[in-house]
Amino acid sequence: MAGRKKNNGNGNGNGRRLATQQSVDQAVKSICDIMRRGNCAGAMQYVPELTWILFLRILDEKEHREGQEAEALGVPFRPSLEAPFRWRDWAAPPESLPEGQTNKRLELQNSPQNAFFNFVNTELLPRLKGLKNLASASPRQKVISEIMTGVERVRIDTERNFLDVLDKVDQLTTEAVDPTHVFTLSQVYEGLLLKMGEKGNDGGQFFTPRQVIKAMVQVIDPEADETIYDPGCGTGGFLAQSFEHITAKLGNDATADQLETLKQRSFWGREKENLIYPVALANLVLHGIDKPNLWHGNTLTGRETYGGLFEGAPQTFDVILTNPPFGGKEGKEAQTNFDYKTGATQVLFLQHVIRSLREGGRCGIVLDEGLLFRTNEDAFVKSKRKLLDDCDLWCVVSLPGGVFTAAGAGVKTNLLFFTKGEPTRKIWYFDLSELKIRKKIPLMLKHFEDFLRLLPSRGDSELSWTVDMDLRKQTASEQTRPIKEQATAKGQQAAQWSQCVADLKKAKPRDERAIEEAEVKVKELTREARDMAGKAKEIEDAVYDLKAVNPNKKPNVDTRTPEDLMDIIEAKGREITEALTILRGVAPETGQKVEV
Repeated sequence: MAGRKKNNGNGNGNGRRLATQQSVDQAVKSICDIMRRGNCAGAMQYVPELTWILFLRILDEKEHREGQEAEALGVPFRPSLEAPFRWRDWAAPPESLPEGQTNKRLELQNSPQNAFFNFVNTELLPRLKGLKNLASASPRQKVISEIMTGVERVRIDTERNFLDVLDKVDQLTTEAVDPTHVFTLSQVYEGLLLKMGEKGNDGGQFFTPRQVIKAMVQVIDPEADETIYDPGCGTGGFLAQSFEHITAKLGNDATADQLETLKQRSFWGREKENLIYPVALANLVLHGIDKPNLWHGNTLTGRETYGGLFEGAPQTFDVILTNPPFGGKEGKEAQTNFDYKTGATQVLFLQHVIRSLREGGRCGIVLDEGLLFRTNEDAFVKSKRKLLDDCDLWCVVSLPGGVFTAAGAGVKTNLLFFTKGEPTRKIWYFDLSELKIRKKIPLMLKHFEDFLRLLPSRGDSELSWTVDMDLRKQTASEQTRPIKEQATAKGQQAAQWSQCVADLKKAKPRDERAIEEAEVKVKELTREARDMAGKAKEIEDAVYDLKAVNPNKKPNVDTRTPEDLMDIIEAKGREITEALTILRGVAPETGQKVEV
């Protein structure tokens, strides 16, 4: 066909190169604009739709390249998709094909109206979703099926709008995006995920700000030979960043075995939400993880939707990085799986994390302020006691209040870092709570610079301090010892009076008044013993109030006397009078009109 552009070498390219960040951003924005006018009004609608379209585009490019490499080496290659279900067959613009070639899309465009949608909805989508059921399904085919699992039909309203989206997505190739000048496609995609996380889009619960993720990964510092796990992975941010962190450390020294392990067996996660699970899979694939080992189901109840990608998962993991949901309420089905039963989602997740971490394993977790300071519910206290008994909680970072506001959550949060295997002796705190974070002034990695500088030495500063947990426990023990002794004594006296009541009831004749007085004494002593035991328990439980309270923060005390305040008020009154006089056009001293 005359006028067709030459192939750019990837089998289905159109030769256009996006050489600046602005050009990539504009290309993505133009795609989203088409989708918004085509029945995908908000990010929670157009991001999942663009997810599967962009994934199939990148998959085709990847498999075309792998096929060429296999042919050059003379080794067999089994593609995940065959014609006409490959991107180059049904989606690539005919004009982007090498001269003399045609494809399924051209045939469909020349067919009666709705032929294109009929093919996609009744042939392509069922084929892709059914790949995981093949007897010989490869891990990649299972990933493809799971990414497509929530796609019942094309959401975009018209074939024309859909074809316009395909044309523009076809330009977003790994080869077309210049990595020396612009973000990679994975980072472009993360920008879309951020849109999902913005307030009003209801996606904030699945999204952790990238700078928080970067700081946490930098602190935990996962290695190439470790397994990394996120039990509530959302869109996969922690796993993707860990992959980038490890590959950047390896650099050109990475071996083929290391890269194969990282792409196939290092990253594990769980996600419950049907809408988000395929988004996480696509995000990890776009980052270069060929086999994201993600389990689809409820982490807390164990109820599985699909576990085919989680086969062979280890029982415990070397590294856990996670931002579990907080504020949720779990039912009895979830609570039965845990030692300390509560409806609080974040408390159950903390127990799951401790259980899933191997001896010597490291964890970085985002937890809400309430979990840290609450000591009025047994499950909260016992979960934190287990954390401090089984793990070394070596660092707590108090985050500013607005960190998650842009993502639709205004809850005050903290970062906790711990290693399993040794009890907690001391906790080093760092306070970032005074930072003023807004939507237009987000938390940046530079805000963590002082924290990262002081972390190796656990140094003290105006924003950092150390809490000696052994000393705190010892102090609590000393305070409660006399109270417990009194409670025990009261209990013993109550028991003696109970025996007295029993004896009086056996005596002949019965002295009802004596019995009544003895029973009153039993109740009184029992209450006193219970109150003392409760007071001792409050003191002991207070040890597990782990909230960051900066001892270096100087209280803002107003030292002015009443006379000082009256002088200030009087002075301000004079200023106001003079200003009003000027405004009325009268000179304050002469009383003459002022020429204006």
